[in-house]
Amino acid sequence: MIFITNCAEAGWSKMLNIGITGLNAGDSPAPGVPVVRCLTEHPDWSGKISGMVYDALESGGLDRKLVSSVYLLPYPKAGREALLERISYVHKREALDVIIPNLDAELPNFISIREELADMGIRMFIPADEQFKRRSKVNLGKLAAEIGINTPKTRLVTDSSCIDVRQDELPAMVKGLFYDAMMAYTLEEVRHHVHKIASMWGYPVLIQQFIEGEEYNAALIGDGKGNMMAVAGMKKLVFTDKGKGWACVSIFNEGLNELAEQVVSALAWPGAMEVEAIKSKKDGKFYLIELNPRFPAWIYLAKAAGMNLPHLYLQLALGKEITEKMEYRSGVVFTNYTTNLITDLDRISTLFTNGEVEYYAKAV
Repeated sequence: MIFITNCAEAGWSKMLNIGITGLNAGDSPAPGVPVVRCLTEHPDWSGKISGMVYDALESGGLDRKLVSSVYLLPYPKAGREALLERISYVHKREALDVIIPNLDAELPNFISIREELADMGIRMFIPADEQFKRRSKVNLGKLAAEIGINTPKTRLVTDSSCIDVRQDELPAMVKGLFYDAMMAYTLEEVRHHVHKIASMWGYPVLIQQFIEGEEYNAALIGDGKGNMMAVAGMKKLVFTDKGKGWACVSIFNEGLNELAEQVVSALAWPGAMEVEAIKSKKDGKFYLIELNPRFPAWIYLAKAAGMNLPHLYLQLALGKEITEKMEYRSGVVFTNYTTNLITDLDRISTLFTNGEVEYYAKAV
């Protein structure tokens, strides 16, 4: 079920207030900051952003040019009730219209409180629990078999005694359920990476067949009825030590788009998704690697190439009719870079002490 209200019927007129999570912009940036930039740089933007962070030093939450206010959220392990209580408080302060979650680990809690948020008038455009679980790394092989697409062989490690990998199966990728992916070239490296990931994120840990080839990603919006509303593709050019795309170029690839359409159709996916795939050097086929249930950190590239997916997402969440036509350009290059963000401690001290900070006074 998708909780969308038709804005025309609701008599929508006031300035929007959008809650955004995932504002960390470190060496492995989250999607929140580029999502904010995509929204606020659209010509039709009229509203403000309420940042929602899990750490008081998330860099995007300290940037007064991005957010009007910032609120600390309880970590996902605190559970649904803690999140619901905190969002209820933020809503009383901010009158939120839409929340856009941007982190994998937080989505199960947001999914579990979606009905309560809908009753408050807070809109989200996210999958149901069943859809979320079907695309998880644990179930990816089953989904791929059901819809007839290729994916690397994957095995599940539930404790250190279950590591069963042969030398002829190397190299292999070792992955956490939500985050982290490390290449292992030896059996010792497999064991080391499993222990490292499990110590940080817990079990299960996945060991995935390595497919040599070129990496492609697609960001998309599904309408929740099996239709893909828009898609933007990219090819990685420069990688971080964690395999993340530090620099990439916008591309149009029919095979990648067809793969994305198959996934959206099978899941009847609502909202944002990132499709990660590798085009095998050996057989030239696309292999589905991951399905991430949110915007990717490179989403600003899609906007720069003509496909402002966060703005489209917002219109769909608000129940608005989609009339804007977007032209997507290949050959647009994107790269991350670091800068220095300066702020005064007294301006953000209440974020540390009270869990919130307001940068701009509310209109009376």
